[in-house]
Amino acid sequence: MKSLKELDQIREKALEMTRVRQGQGLVKIVVGLGTCGIAAGARDVMAAILDELSKRGLTSVTVSQTGCVGLCDQEPLVDVIKAGEPRVTYGRVTPEVARKIIAQHVINHQVLGEWVIATKEA
Repeated sequence: MKSLKELDQIREKALEMTRVRQGQGLVKIVVGLGTCGIAAGARDVMAAILDELSKRGLTSVTVSQTGCVGLCDQEPLVDVIKAGEPRVTYGRVTPEVARKIIAQHVINHQVLGEWVIATKEA
């Protein structure tokens, strides 16, 4: 750190990430971070999601985590929950796929059928 301004920028970025993880956004993303998810790369997926949201300035999206849901062979799992739409669960998500989920599903409302393993009405 070289200045107070730089410290303020770091603080604001940290606060923004906290808001993303605790907010009540119009879109909610849930990443499976149980033991099986972590072993399959879920931490990298979570990092890619948070990075992509930050790059795009999307602050109305809430990101949270959950434990194991029993679909270990499909990990890492990512759920996208949008108001008034079915919950979509993506399986075997990589960081690259996570970025596509943000760009195509969250922003452009296009479900990535190739990675969908389940949908559930809200």
